[in-house]
Amino acid sequence: MESKVKLTVDGGVAVVRVDNPPVNALSQAVRAGLRASLRAALDSGDVKAVVICCAGRGFFAGADIREFGQPPKAPALPDLINEIEAVPVPVVAVMHGSALGGGLEVALGAHYRIAAPGTRLGLPEVSLGLLPGAGGTQRLPRLVPAADAARMITGGKPVDAETALSLGLIDRIADGDDACAAGIAFARELIAGGKGPRPAGSLACNRLEPAELEAIRAQTAKAARGAIAPLKCLEAVEAAMTLPFADGLKRERAVFQELMESDQSKALIHAFFAERQAGKLPELGGTEPRAISRIGVVGGGTMGAGIAVSALLSGLEVTLAERDDAAAAKAAASAAKMLESAVKRGKLAAERREAILAESFRTTTRFEDFAQADLVIEAVFESMDVKKDVFTRLDRVCKPGVILASNTSYLDLNAIAAMTSRPQDVIGLHFFSPAHVMRLLEVVVGAKTAPDVVATGFALAKRLNKVAVRAGICDGFIGNRILSHYGKAVYGMVLAGASPYAVDRALTGFGLAMGPFAVGDLAGLDIGWANRKRLAPERDPRETYPEFADRLCELGRFGRKTGRGFYIYEDGAAPRPDPEVEEIIEKERAAKGITPRSIGDAEIVSRYMAAMVNEAARVVGDGIALRPLDVDVTLLNGYGFPRWRGGPMHYADTVGLDKILADICRYHEEDPFLWQPAPLLQRLASEGRTFASLNS
Repeated sequence: MESKVKLTVDGGVAVVRVDNPPVNALSQAVRAGLRASLRAALDSGDVKAVVICCAGRGFFAGADIREFGQPPKAPALPDLINEIEAVPVPVVAVMHGSALGGGLEVALGAHYRIAAPGTRLGLPEVSLGLLPGAGGTQRLPRLVPAADAARMITGGKPVDAETALSLGLIDRIADGDDACAAGIAFARELIAGGKGPRPAGSLACNRLEPAELEAIRAQTAKAARGAIAPLKCLEAVEAAMTLPFADGLKRERAVFQELMESDQSKALIHAFFAERQAGKLPELGGTEPRAISRIGVVGGGTMGAGIAVSALLSGLEVTLAERDDAAAAKAAASAAKMLESAVKRGKLAAERREAILAESFRTTTRFEDFAQADLVIEAVFESMDVKKDVFTRLDRVCKPGVILASNTSYLDLNAIAAMTSRPQDVIGLHFFSPAHVMRLLEVVVGAKTAPDVVATGFALAKRLNKVAVRAGICDGFIGNRILSHYGKAVYGMVLAGASPYAVDRALTGFGLAMGPFAVGDLAGLDIGWANRKRLAPERDPRETYPEFADRLCELGRFGRKTGRGFYIYEDGAAPRPDPEVEEIIEKERAAKGITPRSIGDAEIVSRYMAAMVNEAARVVGDGIALRPLDVDVTLLNGYGFPRWRGGPMHYADTVGLDKILADICRYHEEDPFLWQPAPLLQRLASEGRTFASLNS
């Protein structure tokens, strides 16, 4: 096997070049090769400086994920970095592309750092419930201001080369296209200038004033929403400021091991792998996607404009159709505003925004302008009649081979596809609002959808920087079907005696970004109302149907957009509970003969999760989701489920399927129709198995 690490020596400069595609992960072979090359260079006796660089598209992108959960293999990364730092001649790390996690820690162990323009540098371990465990929390605050180090480590967000230079993280930005050559030239400058090693561990640590530290701690705790790793990261940074370097390294390692063994880290690592596995579909088997460069969007409301902007930001040409000139102009203004927001957030250059609007985006009132589109997505009102009309018209004007996609949230894709002469080219692409921000994309596969159309859906999601999940056809697909079921359980809790506001508090305490009633207000209560009315003719008479949400809608209280929903919204003020909502609920309880009882936080969470897991098991059992991990990815990326809990299926495995089943059986006694145990859940619990056993 060809070595992944090569050593060359020229004029006193040893160049250690790593080539471990695709991302130069710091595998055991790479670590061993780095150590051997360093020692060989120093043994030669004439080396006056060492340059560490990488081939390919980037510097070390971090640990090798294939080693996650495996017994450690020597040399351990902390030991290797300590050895790099102890080299008696200057060591220059040359970074390009990305230098993340363990990769940046290697650079921190070097004495000097140079980065190519466009390099991203960061320590994202917190996203896996961990902290930089190879000296990152101790070396970074010795090189950059402590507040910046704390934010980089607790937030996990990378910085660009220009920011890194201004912070003191790197010594210079490389000139020219060959970063390694620039690094070698820098090493020769160091030799000529008589510069010696400059180990970060020998530097005094930058410090925070007590008030500044407490402010960062409060900000970190608020952003963490129950996740433990961000505060543990800050604890390690504090150790750098208060302990000698060697003791700080020991403290960092102890906290790292503590986090490695935590349920939260296991959940976050599960989420990490699940998102990568979700796009690997046995049915595709290497099927090539169709080429997509021009897309059409039908409908320029919030969703349609968001889809258009998402496509524009990924370099696609977009034609957006609306019913008349006024609506088209409004849609164009919405898209322009979204792009301007991206400029303000630093996600898009102002010049690029102007170029996109001038060259890549246009609006129309004619479907004939979709004639050359490679893919057309409808994002019109959630009405089967409206969508059938759109697809009938698209079928007449679009070229052969174009993919026709529906953004429907609930409706039968097969019925929509039947309106065309090419059902094999029809697919569901269910975006989540706002479409240019939310990461989830449900790829809904119809009975006749061709494999290469499915492959194109996943390829498009990747291009749009979204996480795609394959979904089968049923009312609501994966996410909204599960939402509908646990929504009924939540409404049932309120009828039984829980306040909507108590439910929201308990579930945000569980880790949700927002409680279900606050979410309903944000989305618009009229959306759920319209769906309930759509399903009313099919409602089973055995179902206990809560009416209080309908009463609010009948009063015109649709949530934030009308100023009142479950909460009252006033300019500049935080949402506050509405006493009239409680009165409406009390009247319904009395009319139904329900004597309210106290329902505590633990029971609220138990009922919420039991309903979610039960319906999720049914979704997997019915084949709507291929695997439990697809449910986890859906709920994590589209429904605000706390990432550090890993998703509902992982959560159920953690607490035990037998416990979840026992909860469902207990609730079944009071509402036999709502609480019917899913056959898959019953089978796995009886066999002592987990949902994870179905993921392979």
